Amino acid sequence: MAFDRVRKAFARGRLTIDALDDVTFAVRESRVTGLIGPDAAGKTTLMRLAAGLMKPDSGTITVLDIDVAANPLVAQTAVGYMPQRFGLYEDLSVQENLDLYADLQGVPAAERPPRYQELMQMTGLGPFTRRLAGRLSGGMKQKLGLACTLVRSPQILLLDEPTVGVDPLSRRELWSIVYRLVRDHHTTVLLSTAYLDEAERCDEIVMLHEGRVLGQGTPTHFKEQVRGRTHLAVASGRRKRRLQEQLSQTPGVVDAIIQADKVRLVMADDSPLRLQNLSVHVPGVSTEPVSARFEDSFITLLRDRRQAERHNEPAVSWDEPARPRSDRKAPVIEVRELERRFGSFYAVKGISFEVYPGEVFGLLGANGAGKSTTFRMLCGLLPASSGHLQVAGVDLRRAAATARRRIGYMAQKFSLYGDLSVLQNLSFFSSAYGLSGSRRSERITWAMQQFDLRPVADSTSSNLPLGYKQRLSMACALMHRPDILFLDEPTSGVDPLARREFWSRVNAMAEQGVTVMVTTHFMEEAEYCDRLAIMAAGSILAIGTPAEIRERARSPERPDPTMEDAFIALIEADQKSKATP
Repeated sequence: MAFDRVRKAFARGRLTIDALDDVTFAVRESRVTGLIGPDAAGKTTLMRLAAGLMKPDSGTITVLDIDVAANPLVAQTAVGYMPQRFGLYEDLSVQENLDLYADLQGVPAAERPPRYQELMQMTGLGPFTRRLAGRLSGGMKQKLGLACTLVRSPQILLLDEPTVGVDPLSRRELWSIVYRLVRDHHTTVLLSTAYLDEAERCDEIVMLHEGRVLGQGTPTHFKEQVRGRTHLAVASGRRKRRLQEQLSQTPGVVDAIIQADKVRLVMADDSPLRLQNLSVHVPGVSTEPVSARFEDSFITLLRDRRQAERHNEPAVSWDEPARPRSDRKAPVIEVRELERRFGSFYAVKGISFEVYPGEVFGLLGANGAGKSTTFRMLCGLLPASSGHLQVAGVDLRRAAATARRRIGYMAQKFSLYGDLSVLQNLSFFSSAYGLSGSRRSERITWAMQQFDLRPVADSTSSNLPLGYKQRLSMACALMHRPDILFLDEPTSGVDPLARREFWSRVNAMAEQGVTVMVTTHFMEEAEYCDRLAIMAAGSILAIGTPAEIRERARSPERPDPTMEDAFIALIEADQKSKATP
């Protein structure tokens, strides 16, 4: 597969947006090539062009020596395409979805049984062929979508962010399927992803930014660009979130993120003077060198690019009026033996925990674990079947409306009004929260400035890139200055720079005493939490600090486990215990 000087633009009102601008690169056969880039980089547009669903304005795309624009139907016989939101029919069973896509792809009836058997074995969906697709977990839906894409056994497979919104265990299983396709069937795979650790698994990486190719090479090639510039920092007696914030503002630091109990740094260069400068700005800090990752190079390249383009823009900060400190000894959220039943099915069964003012509390779990159901009950959006549930001193089973006035909620999927502009959404939600007059105007002005929404104020919300949708959703949730903020997978599908900006704001709010509850599938984000609860099948498997959770996975074979190691170990141990008679 090859792209030669490909251009594609879209008209939005009076503006013309260049989605792809002079894109040229080739994809090697029987390899996994990763397509990496921030929001609005052009990844999905490129995938749709390669699948023959759109035509480029200029340039050529060839698949197995076929000109895709000139012969899209011919090219599509060799290409399998799985978009971000694969169109499963949720009222059909797993088997019926497979049959439907086999019909659409013209697979002869005689070839289907052995192909189905291979796909069900590959995806682990064999025991669920009679289950409705709508009743599958998020990870199982992704695997079924991939199976439907592979019914015809394509030579080239296009996967547009196939692992977004699925838990680490499901991600690992999906990658195992991809590797097997390449190894056993010599499939050529072009895969876009928002998870930069997945880029390390690719044979080659193509990096896109604002429709242009920034670079192409192996993960090692990109890591070489930051060799000698990556370190781990620690300061005794200082909370890692506070240390991360201080180091991120230190001259010479390109990137600072939390990694386990330390802060990972990428410096502007490998000069020893840069490291000496750290102790001047952050007394007591010590550092040790660490091997570079692809993510270090990716963030460095993007930040260098954005600083060159926006050198007069201020850095992200949090300018919110101080609020009175709450009594941190009294829990602001109390959950005791909470249950939620749907008929005979228990989505949540007998969970208990407490959350304190100013605490960042994380809920982790596999798809279908009950995290979102728990969130909806805590926000008063879904009644509990039984148990005690108190938020902000209010019993949610008796006075949910009273508690909701002190709660901000950012849903898992973009849930604002897509037909309204950014400004209209802010105006609507400020009114819905009871704001009026000068207070309403002040909060709208604050949101536009704090979340850098002025450039898109008049844009229709549904047309915004994911990063801007996330900013708008969070701004709307904060219009009434809530004491408690619920964030349900808020960074799913958002690029790493937007995730860093997001967590900078969350950390600042927690420092001011706002209580934050968050669900996430990004295990590195779990390290930003003060405490975590890991759920599976509606129950809590473990609860504690990130260090305590990681400690549970420590072993001679795994002396320094990551949060992902700990998560997968807990989930697999739970599955094994339930499978044992």
